[in-house]
Amino acid sequence: MIRALTLVAAMAAPAAAQEVARAEGALLRGLDKISGRTTDLPVHVGEAVRYGRLQVRLGECRYPAGDPSSDAYAQMTITDMSENVTLFSGWMIASSPALSALDDTRYDVWVISCQS
Repeated sequence: MIRALTLVAAMAAPAAAQEVARAEGALLRGLDKISGRTTDLPVHVGEAVRYGRLQVRLGECRYPAGDPSSDAYAQMTITDMSENVTLFSGWMIASSPALSALDDTRYDVWVISCQS
């Protein structure tokens, strides 16, 4: 009974929220799967960069306030300009690139870090 109550109490306790700070931009990395080349893509919040036929727009970049180099969370929209189709819209996390990845036959794009 005590174990059950302890388990219920632990599950009911709110998870600790991590303090984050906002950055002015992000460093992204693109991979052309055909040529095997990687390209670093610096981008400012509210701006877009072209990578091949893709347009990558950065909406926001956040990082852990106490340890800026530990992770990065970037809100991005990636559009295939040749077909005017949004391929990705959401958050990418630097430490877990496969968690929310761009699904494209030729290109991979992922977050490296936030940049101030």
